Amino acid sequence: MGSLSFPVNIHNEDLSCPVCLDIFKDPVILSCCHSFCRECVKDCWKEKENKECPVCKRRYSNDILPPNFTLKNLCESFVQERDQRASEDLCSLHSEKLKLFCLDHQEPVCLVCRDSEKHSDHRFRPIDEAAGQHKKKLQETLEPVKKKLNVFKEVKVKFDQTAEHIQVQARHTERQIKEQFKKLHQFLEEEEEARLCALGGRGAEESEDEGGDGGSEQRDICPCSLSEEEAAEDHSESDTNTHFH
Repeated sequence: MGSLSFPVNIHNEDLSCPVCLDIFKDPVILSCCHSFCRECVKDCWKEKENKECPVCKRRYSNDILPPNFTLKNLCESFVQERDQRASEDLCSLHSEKLKLFCLDHQEPVCLVCRDSEKHSDHRFRPIDEAAGQHKKKLQETLEPVKKKLNVFKEVKVKFDQTAEHIQVQARHTERQIKEQFKKLHQFLEEEEEARLCALGGRGAEESEDEGGDGGSEQRDICPCSLSEEEAAEDHSESDTNTHFH
């Protein structure tokens, strides 16, 4: 595979795994479009109860990790070109390859620099060895940060779970309140209907009672009227008899 020519603004960070912060190795891509080293994702999922994206926290139900071939090719080409440029880096003073790293001055030097008065009695390491040591030191420095980040992620997960539980409880309580008020409204409507029916029945009975009393009074009045008429007739007959005698 031929090496690609990368723009100047492409750096390690652009092709680095968000978990290990190193150049992608066997990169995989999740359905959320975030990419990671295959082993990094597996390690993250081993430590967690739920499988989720280490970046956006989207959850996954299976262990399928599709390879990201495009990103893999880019990383391999980038590393190849980076190593080639590193091997071609020359000392600005002697135009020699930078094969050593001065521990006292913390800078890469060539063999001529090592023997010069400027670096007299200085300590040196092969540049590849020094690069490995610096990388290891950087990883050790980042380790506490990564642990704190993991703790923060765990706290966030617990917080999200608690918030979700509260929302579920709130929805459940809301349903209960609505059901109770629905039953209460139904009870009040039935009670209102029963009271109105009872009130209507009582009014009808009172009307019937009033009608019956009026008839009795009329019946009571009629005999009185007849008695008065009979008395008048008797008086008239008495007057007639007196006249003839």
